[in-house]
Amino acid sequence: MQTKIPEPVQGHNFISGRWTPGTDGTVAVNSPYTGKSIGSVSVPNAKQIDEAIQAADAAQKDWARTPMKERAKVLFNFRNILLRDIDMIAHVKSSESGKTFDEGKAGLMKGIEVLEYALSLQNADLGGKVEVSRGVMCEYRREALGVVANITPFNFPAMVPMWTIPIALALGNAYVWKPSDKTPLTALKIADALKEAGLPDGLLTVLHGGEATVNGIIDHPLVKAIGFVGSTKIAKLVYTRATALGKRALCLGGAKNHIILLPDANPELSGVGISDSFTGCAGQRCMAASVLLAVGDVSAHIKKITERATSLQLGKDMGAIITKAQVEFLHGAIARAEAAGARILVDGRKAKAPAEFEGGNWLAPTVLDQVQPGSEAAKIELFGPIISIVHVKDLTEALAIQATSEYGNACSVFTSNGALAERVTREARAGMVGVNVGVPVPREPFSFGGINASKFGHGDITGAHSLDFWSDVKKITSKWEKQNDSNWMS
Repeated sequence: MQTKIPEPVQGHNFISGRWTPGTDGTVAVNSPYTGKSIGSVSVPNAKQIDEAIQAADAAQKDWARTPMKERAKVLFNFRNILLRDIDMIAHVKSSESGKTFDEGKAGLMKGIEVLEYALSLQNADLGGKVEVSRGVMCEYRREALGVVANITPFNFPAMVPMWTIPIALALGNAYVWKPSDKTPLTALKIADALKEAGLPDGLLTVLHGGEATVNGIIDHPLVKAIGFVGSTKIAKLVYTRATALGKRALCLGGAKNHIILLPDANPELSGVGISDSFTGCAGQRCMAASVLLAVGDVSAHIKKITERATSLQLGKDMGAIITKAQVEFLHGAIARAEAAGARILVDGRKAKAPAEFEGGNWLAPTVLDQVQPGSEAAKIELFGPIISIVHVKDLTEALAIQATSEYGNACSVFTSNGALAERVTREARAGMVGVNVGVPVPREPFSFGGINASKFGHGDITGAHSLDFWSDVKKITSKWEKQNDSNWMS
């Protein structure tokens, strides 16, 4: 199914369960498919941000006292509504982010998977009580933080917020969401779904805008934790600002992911896996492969990669680039790579825009060969459907190059040798590693998160390792009667 461009809409801020017009201007939303406006959202002023967070804090008190099984009922309703409306939401998110319809739908399904994990928390042992000495009991209870906030990127306007909304709400928090100003329309649909599901007013707040809105949320004294997904540059700024105020922050940044291709790999498996990794979502995802470390003679494998990449149709198999400025940047990066000695095996700049979308932002898959390890194409996150092939003599050299990256999000290896695969999983400097998998995103309950400049903060943003970020653990020690015998504790 092809993405349908919806009629333009005017969106507002979701405050205390109501859509509230902001009084600090509007932000236009342009579709990458057409380059034309598909709507706008109003931006709140500082007073409105303060009032919204005050209301969230007031609502959170009752929510935290609500038994988790009752909170889960709301989230279960939310899941059913998302599944009911999945095609409609996928069209909206695709039209504003540039994804294909299938990618938009798949991203929402991944978000629903996290929601299902959050639903399982009602049956998990989130506390515990043990008699640690005669008549002395020690117990721990997991408690909500209060108001938490998340700042999400343009490339996954449903999936990334759905990494955190269900878990934060299930644990008893109120949630403040600042969606990307490039893709805010999906947030309107998700907020409406939670409202219909029965979420009490004030527990979800959606505030639009840019830097001023972000800073207003971070600086507000009632906001206890900040989540962020985006570029490394902004992740550093958000993390530094939040932690300077004594708040916990978990900020996921950029990536320059490597795939190590060994000669013994299955060409059919590696050709599809590697091509789909760098072309999926038009390369606009932090898990996309952008450097192929080709060990020895893998010419047959590279042929399969280029055949797969050139078979993709723009608008059907691969979506659009988020802005015209990003297209221009990517064109320049390709030209600079060629000037630095790279050989262009597939040149996406020559592709024609799909019919009816000639005004959109398009770049087809691009394969750069003979790229030097220290060059821009091998080191800088380009965020587009471009893969740089660096030839190396052996696995040791490949791992050494991978280890020099400032990032540490993902690394994969394609091979038929289990021992070599195990070596990569052991030595790769990355938080997520794949074997014969081009996009090694863990499935729930395994958590998502990188290392180095791909993540600022501790823990991961999803799965079991996210619980300590979105909640506190209270420890209780109690004694109710005197014992006849005693030790150092009793």
